[in-house]
Amino acid sequence: MSNDAHILVVEDEEQLARMLRSTLMQAGYVVTIAKTGLEALQQMVRQEFNVVLLDLGLPDMDGKDVISQAKAISRAPVLVISARDSGKEKIAALDLGASDYVSKPFDTGELLARIRVALRPIPQKNDLGSPKGGLQIDVASRRATVDGQAVRLSRKETELLQLLAEAKGGIVSHEKIIEGIWGPASDADYMNVRVLAWQVRRKIEPDASAPRFLIVEAGEGYRLNFD
Repeated sequence: MSNDAHILVVEDEEQLARMLRSTLMQAGYVVTIAKTGLEALQQMVRQEFNVVLLDLGLPDMDGKDVISQAKAISRAPVLVISARDSGKEKIAALDLGASDYVSKPFDTGELLARIRVALRPIPQKNDLGSPKGGLQIDVASRRATVDGQAVRLSRKETELLQLLAEAKGGIVSHEKIIEGIWGPASDADYMNVRVLAWQVRRKIEPDASAPRFLIVEAGEGYRLNFD
């Protein structure tokens, strides 16, 4: 398999770094390894990467600081791979600009799938033929169109929007969202819903801090506004 995509792996754990290099090279990617946050930022200044895989627990600086500084020097999506699996850490990383978050230990097949999603080009305006204005959701293709701009969605992101859309503006409780997306026997909780909602907002909201479409009703749940 041949692939021109260049991936920067920011990981100080030697064994994991070697495993990631081997896995990614077998998948056809070009790989560069950085063991510190400073080294990673220096690499991003020197060359352009297509994806950055970033561990948060680096020896010289917190990975979230790398995310903040990377935005000024690189256009590459940052995919966090970290043992920090708390909801607060995930929200903080996503809020700073990470495009995805994978908790350690992770399945390499899932990681490669997430990398493929990160590498997909975002469709340009009106590619789906949707009218401008408001929010449209295409469940089959997992895309949303916001004011004429198409964005891609993950499976869970699509499921959340579909669940809210079917409520026709009504509030869907956290419990109903968990049951509908993760299943009734899942260990998912309110924080999982909040992280998923924030991921969706970053994609569909012109200003994620002042939501126009995905509205939270404190203590109750979420509702969807299409206008």
